[in-house]
Amino acid sequence: MLIAGYGMAGARLAEEIRRRDPRGDRLAVVAAGREPHLPYNRVLLSAVLAGAMSPASVRLQDEAWAAGHGVDLRRGRDVVAVDRDRREALLDDGTTVAYDVLVLATGARAWVPPVEGLLADDGAPAPGVETFRTLDDCARIEAAARDGAEVAVLGGGLLGLEAARGLAGRGVPVTVVHPVAHLMERQLDRGAGDVLARTLRGLGVRVRLNARAVRYLPGDGLKLDDGLVPADLVVVSAGVRPETGLAEAAGLEVDRGVVVDDELRTSDPAIRAIGDCARHPGTVSGLVQPAWEQAAALAGLLLGEATPYRGTSVVTRLKASGVDLAALGDVHTAPDDPDTEVLCLTDAARGRYAKLVVRDERVAGAIALGLPDAAAAITRFYDGGIPVPADRLALLLGRALPDGAAGGGGADPATLPASSVVCRCNSVSKERLVAAWRAGAADVPALATATRATTGCGTCRDTVAGVARWLAAQPATAR
Repeated sequence: MLIAGYGMAGARLAEEIRRRDPRGDRLAVVAAGREPHLPYNRVLLSAVLAGAMSPASVRLQDEAWAAGHGVDLRRGRDVVAVDRDRREALLDDGTTVAYDVLVLATGARAWVPPVEGLLADDGAPAPGVETFRTLDDCARIEAAARDGAEVAVLGGGLLGLEAARGLAGRGVPVTVVHPVAHLMERQLDRGAGDVLARTLRGLGVRVRLNARAVRYLPGDGLKLDDGLVPADLVVVSAGVRPETGLAEAAGLEVDRGVVVDDELRTSDPAIRAIGDCARHPGTVSGLVQPAWEQAAALAGLLLGEATPYRGTSVVTRLKASGVDLAALGDVHTAPDDPDTEVLCLTDAARGRYAKLVVRDERVAGAIALGLPDAAAAITRFYDGGIPVPADRLALLLGRALPDGAAGGGGADPATLPASSVVCRCNSVSKERLVAAWRAGAADVPALATATRATTGCGTCRDTVAGVARWLAAQPATAR
């Protein structure tokens, strides 16, 4: 098998395969990765940008992992062509690799909007302009954002806000420029977006809304349709586009991503696709949780396990210091919708906003800003498809949990279903934590090493610690 792309999705696929086939008796794996770096967690790039984490600390694998697990890794090599008839892939060094199964995990690239001055003649970002997608991007932004430099972040979505908060955490004067009336309009309604903007301003991030960038003027800044944002550096975080060039050249079906079915098969049954480059009807691209769930499903399918991928119920979290935000499901339903109950709570002065959307007695959507207990409680009902309690307000405030669970927004490990996702950044379930404990990971640091739980945004640390305490209290025969 050949994995084309060895970022988050490709590396996770290799790990999931070797977890099921440790010695490689059933499946030989060759992987080619364009970046020279070891695979790393893009979820944590904002922490790297803020100086809270080092590039080495966000690695997903060490130097010895691939060789030690029988994975033939061609680092810094790109798959440039596929011969589907001969089932061969051509690498950029001129070598070819034969495959029985080819997995496209080519990811996505940063999109630069058509604003005059942002791109050089060769199509690369112009001097003074950087995208925010890779470790190398982080290094260039850090180098450019010298003390006293003014930075404009173009894009008020998830990654743009994480980049802005990371820079502000370093003391860099930063302004977010967003063309819509409120931040994160895909994941938030207007009320939540307004409270989030107020919170970010309190953390040193200037916000310009309903502002359309028309030209980048080196030495001056970003010209808007209603003024100028002074900037020595423009960081573009305006979205991504799936990397589908290889698939298109090979004649595969592409429609805003490489089209795949529930077995992650493309229009060629010998070629699969996962992660940001893939388009499956049951999920949203650009987030890590679907990619890792697809990797686990595909590993099972390739090794004969009947685990088709049915889609991912995504919970979006903003990973920015000083901001606790979770959003899930349908958040844009209006309060007067006749088939839906909608509850909203706004406490803008304290940076809190909550919205609960209930349909057919179950959570259909929610926003929790500055209310971590509510986020934890609502997510459990949402993940489990559990009927919500009659006291909707208690749930909105995080004071109601499924029958038998602990109150106060905490998760009682004894009643937490085995399949419940504890760490969403790394797609770690309670079942995996228990398995790691039984294999010898007998405390939180060991569980983090074995499963990576707590190494993402960190919001699951209390739950992981609770699972560890619960396991330690069980008789050895019951663990």
